[in-house]
Amino acid sequence: MTNSVAGRTVVVAGSTSAAGIAVVKKLVRAGARVAAVDILEDRVRELAADDANITGYTCNLADLDAVTVLAANIRREVGPVDGLIHLVGGWRGGNGIAGQSEDDWDFLHTGILTTLRNTSRAFFEDLASSPAGRLAIVSAESVATPTADGAAYTAVKAAAETWTLAVADGFEKARTSESAGLTSAALIFVVKALLDERMRAAQPERKFPGFTHVDVLGDAVLEMFSIDADELNGKRIRLGSSTAHRAVDAVAGALR
Repeated sequence: MTNSVAGRTVVVAGSTSAAGIAVVKKLVRAGARVAAVDILEDRVRELAADDANITGYTCNLADLDAVTVLAANIRREVGPVDGLIHLVGGWRGGNGIAGQSEDDWDFLHTGILTTLRNTSRAFFEDLASSPAGRLAIVSAESVATPTADGAAYTAVKAAAETWTLAVADGFEKARTSESAGLTSAALIFVVKALLDERMRAAQPERKFPGFTHVDVLGDAVLEMFSIDADELNGKRIRLGSSTAHRAVDAVAGALR
């Protein structure tokens, strides 16, 4: 794996989740500067204390004005942004179609889609002008096979995928000329569900079939910076189900 992420500035939104922490740590170990963003101030401060190349920011990403200020602060304090890894979300569901609640819809729509819309708009120009601009989200296999109990969740996830593909088209249109190579890419990592060590410790008897370890996600984030944007832009890439699965193989395999 090449180390092309070294020296890049990457924003990780939802940085204090298990997935966020794994991605942040992989990035800084590879030499990136990370702007770790979350709404939980104490946990952001704790994460930022781990490494001098992590700068913590507390922000309500559902508030566009707040995100606009955040983007300006990151540019001034860390530098122009080369990557946005959007890991904000959550899950709610159950009770079939008729039982999908308005509260659950509002929670999912705000947490998953509104935050993505706000961050991708605020950082779009940075990513489009970067020599290695990358935007990535994590989506779910259930988008292709939705269930009644997960209707609201999968509908919002599908909308997030659509928004990401629109960003990919925006990167295409931002090329400086017809002959210019594409330098920025927006892509979707697809998982059944994410797995971390706390989940394993809480249920040591469980096998978690088909789950993707957060370290695999972290490796995939590193790998996407080493692949040409033309090959990645607009792709939907299924990640593997264990730490033994190399993310580089998942990314490369999806492009064959």
